[in-house]
Amino acid sequence: VQLQASGGGLVQTGGSLRLSCAASGSTSGINHMAWYRRFPGKQRDLVARIKNDGSTFYVDSVKGRFTVSRDNARNTLYLQMNSLKPEDTAVYYCYAAAMVLELEYDYWGQGTQVTVSS
Repeated sequence: VQLQASGGGLVQTGGSLRLSCAASGSTSGINHMAWYRRFPGKQRDLVARIKNDGSTFYVDSVKGRFTVSRDNARNTLYLQMNSLKPEDTAVYYCYAAAMVLELEYDYWGQGTQVTVSS
């Protein structure tokens, strides 16, 4: 599975951005997809996750502001980010957990920078 993220950029506080992540390759084996983010000097942390059944999970800090969705026909994952805050500034990564020959593997896209100015 290959993941290609896009959509990051610079936005003012209160603004919106939509991140996209296009999946290619053996996408039929994908179990769930997610967005992570990495703050400077920190490890990657989960932001939001969506399973194949459509169920979602959000970390508390983004609940009510971010929406994760998935277009299965286009094999694309989205993260709609509204009411952005300076503390959302980070590098955002898309992630997929996919089965290959009965084993689950982790796949990561390249990061996309999101910068929220105050």
